[in-house]
Amino acid sequence: MKYDIKDISSAKKGALRIEWARNNMPVLGLVAKRFKQEKPLKGLKASCCLHVTTETAVLMEVLKAGGADVCLCASNPLSTQDDVAAALVKDLKIPVFSIKGENTPTYYKHLKAVLAVKPDITMDDGADLVSMIHQRGFSEHANIIGGTEETTTGVIRLRALAKTGKLRYPIIAVNDAQTKHLFDNRYGTGQSTIDGVIRATNKLLAGSHVVVCGYGWCGKGVAMRAKGMAAKVIVVEVDPLRALEAAMDGFEVMTVKEASRRGDVFVTTTGDTSVIRKEHFMVMKDGAIISNAGHFNVEIDIPALEKLSKKKRLIRDFVYEYTLRDNRRIYLLGEGRLINLAAAEGHPAQVMDMSFANQALSAEYIAKNYRKLKKDVYRVPLPIDARIAALKLDSMGIKIDSLTPEQKKYLASWEIGT
Repeated sequence: MKYDIKDISSAKKGALRIEWARNNMPVLGLVAKRFKQEKPLKGLKASCCLHVTTETAVLMEVLKAGGADVCLCASNPLSTQDDVAAALVKDLKIPVFSIKGENTPTYYKHLKAVLAVKPDITMDDGADLVSMIHQRGFSEHANIIGGTEETTTGVIRLRALAKTGKLRYPIIAVNDAQTKHLFDNRYGTGQSTIDGVIRATNKLLAGSHVVVCGYGWCGKGVAMRAKGMAAKVIVVEVDPLRALEAAMDGFEVMTVKEASRRGDVFVTTTGDTSVIRKEHFMVMKDGAIISNAGHFNVEIDIPALEKLSKKKRLIRDFVYEYTLRDNRRIYLLGEGRLINLAAAEGHPAQVMDMSFANQALSAEYIAKNYRKLKKDVYRVPLPIDARIAALKLDSMGIKIDSLTPEQKKYLASWEIGT
């Protein structure tokens, strides 16, 4: 079995951490139990480009239990947990191509490695795998029946590809499932991003000005958690409705330029490029901390920061100090990559339980329905979304009511008024 990881001897530690995650993922556990019996993915090869974390390891177990042959590479050079990669290789015999801190050529070499198996299904987190397939020419991957995409950034890329008519196989946008973006993006990104910033810097957020760029579900989560730690939260937006929502939620709303003069800690959550740029660095306070929660390291204009600086040094793990020509210091966290995975452990298992249940059940849906699907980007079917929510409630010991026959009739009628 081919693989490329850092250190196979760390597998024991990784196995224990995977066990901890598994114990906190009851919905995926129920999916695994059924998959083991029914084998809905039998005979299919799945190439996965995901963050190599404990939670992802549990998903790999479930896919394998469902009969799939799986292989895995990282979807970000800094997100890999090397002990988890070792445990997947040693204990589960899953080919993994992933090393924390790998350089760009190695990252793309690993993408090519998981595509070399000629998969039937792809699983993406950022759409790099799908992008490579389409850039290389599709003929050698003509057997692919479908794929899934985990992130907002990836879905944006894939919808752009589909709009041009060039998408070569159907993709299910797992990110758009309500049991994903309402919880994973808000509670997972919110908590884990703040966790990453604090682990990297050991800074007190209380009383600090925290600037959140973007007020989508991820931005809402970060703003919510920063406010909960007594930070003074500023939101910047380009969408008037989201900006209005942020203002109504009690946050200050202003332009990036204005916020740059006041911010102590900056977090980008937009999925777009060059959100924090040269003109913003020029007016920042001495000691400003900049981080990114989006998938790619393009939200902060790092080349511009490099040009403005006369000195750069690694002052703490995942903290680069840039000294500008006027001696102001700006601190960039995690090389501008996802700070929650670069400096922390990513989303808690309880949240990824729902996100990865969507992944597993979407793979099953593709296996059963790919002949009916056009080459387009689809939402997770609503019955799957509802089933995951119900299973999660059940695992939490929460009971809810059902509609009475009278209530169902009332909602289905138009005659009854005052």
